[in-house]
Amino acid sequence: MNISLRYLFTAVALLMAASAPAQDYKAILGDTNRPQAERDIDAVRKPDEMLKFYGVKPGEKVADLMASRGYYTAILSQAVGPKGVVYSANPTVRDETRERFKAPQYANVKIVEGPMASVGLPQDGSLDFVLLNLDYHEIAKEDRIAMNKRVFAALKPGGSYGVVDHAAASGAGDSVAKTLHRIEPALVVSEVTAVGFKLGKESDLLKNADDPHTTNAVKEQRGKSDRFVLKFDKPK
Repeated sequence: MNISLRYLFTAVALLMAASAPAQDYKAILGDTNRPQAERDIDAVRKPDEMLKFYGVKPGEKVADLMASRGYYTAILSQAVGPKGVVYSANPTVRDETRERFKAPQYANVKIVEGPMASVGLPQDGSLDFVLLNLDYHEIAKEDRIAMNKRVFAALKPGGSYGVVDHAAASGAGDSVAKTLHRIEPALVVSEVTAVGFKLGKESDLLKNADDPHTTNAVKEQRGKSDRFVLKFDKPK
């Protein structure tokens, strides 16, 4: 192909990509079939802005770790669409969660059950994005390291790993993980980058400067805790 034509086609492709409409996450969140309890916490979790921050797109292969009842699994399922895949992983999957994702609109969801240390994600570098929302602190340190290595292997070069959690005070490490449900952001960065990830960017979307970091994040500070939002990238 003529070099000038190749440049022309490349320019047109880039222009079309730039002018393509942004993903309409608000339409997904406005679905009245979503449980009211989940819609009620959207204002606190800000999933629309979070998915924009992480850049989730239709057709991607993604994972939701420690997915619990599937708040983010359901949102990611609709965000990636029928050509995408969502691995929804829990140590133990609730019966209600299994039933929920049997619905036809969630045909792209694959339920994964088992310890996070050996989480059953494909290890072929095929995933675009993995999210662990508010539960990194719940996993034992040795299991976190093993899990992070498996996430790294699961992601394609350039793929990203999102970790969101309740912030502990500086120097606390994971010493209050079980008592206050918090973990120090610096420890998370240290552990995740140790397996090969690079810290891509951070967001203050869920930051609360008034949080004293000394209270229980899921009791006294429920819905009001200072939460850090980190995006780690697998080098290309």
